[in-house]
Amino acid sequence: MISLAAMTALTASAQRLEVDKETVDCGSVAYDSPVTAVFELRNKGLRKLKIDDVRTSCGCIGVDYPKGEVPGGETFKVRLTYDARQLGRFYKQAAIYSNASDEPVYLTMRGVVLAEVEGYTGNYPFEFGDLRANTNELEFDDVNKGDTPELEIRIRNAGTKTLRPNLMHLPSYLSAAVTPAELRPGHEGRISVTLNSAELHDYGLTQTSVYLANEPGEKVSQDKEIQVSSVLLPGFDGMTDEVRKFAPKMKISADSLLIDFEGKSKKKGSIEITNTGRTALKIRSLQMFTGGLKVTLGKRELEAGESTTLKITAYREQLAKAHGRPRVLMITNDPDRPKVVIKIKTK
Repeated sequence: MISLAAMTALTASAQRLEVDKETVDCGSVAYDSPVTAVFELRNKGLRKLKIDDVRTSCGCIGVDYPKGEVPGGETFKVRLTYDARQLGRFYKQAAIYSNASDEPVYLTMRGVVLAEVEGYTGNYPFEFGDLRANTNELEFDDVNKGDTPELEIRIRNAGTKTLRPNLMHLPSYLSAAVTPAELRPGHEGRISVTLNSAELHDYGLTQTSVYLANEPGEKVSQDKEIQVSSVLLPGFDGMTDEVRKFAPKMKISADSLLIDFEGKSKKKGSIEITNTGRTALKIRSLQMFTGGLKVTLGKRELEAGESTTLKITAYREQLAKAHGRPRVLMITNDPDRPKVVIKIKTK
């Protein structure tokens, strides 16, 4: 006779099928151009999982899934391919029957089939193996805590075989969705990158590098790098008009700095900062978007009427190799100017 505790243990160790993303949006699809949605699943149980059957909502869907057993804890993929032979919006489902549960797990692919798909009209100047992209950097600017902004990378398969593009080394505050999941030669797609600002802990600039791969599992290398930056602003939503009257106010002598190297390897410039408000101005963060710059600030806190100097040193060789536009960022407690950016121009 099996005890209640033993039965509970057996239930806990039984197969459980977890889906990373139950619905895949395939976007716009050209008529009679099959599109594939890739779903990642995981056997969360301790025992081996076996898919018994996959039933689709119509015969227009092809399915590819593991025919053997999946060990406990391992992930696997199920691919649904729609033939796209009917114009208009589509919503297709597949039911996954396995020994994980008496109930099936449902996967959904959706999108719209058009007679002609209006392609991206811009350029693809950046190379990532056989992939071409319209950018190699993303900037989430002026983000407030709790925002979830989204940016897009347009991609094109310039090779001769079908690719499965993906972004590697995403930090916890970024997520990405690739459409379509499989990109045929000569076809275009997009990668939607979403920022979860609640995962950012510090105000000001946060930077990271992600890597655009042609296939899952590719090695990370410099030529696959996409730089991602975000600027998180402090919030002043609760400030009343009366309190705002006594707030600090930042005044700067210029919001850009032209540095002429005149043949030298480094050159300095300066910006004057004055607090024209009625309470102390605090420069909470002082950061640079690229290498090749060094900054020093006379004072981080200015009383009403006080001034200080921001000194900027530019290094010619380092700036020539910099990824992105050279700028200096300041985060302040001035509710009207919580973010100040100094653009650095060189010649």
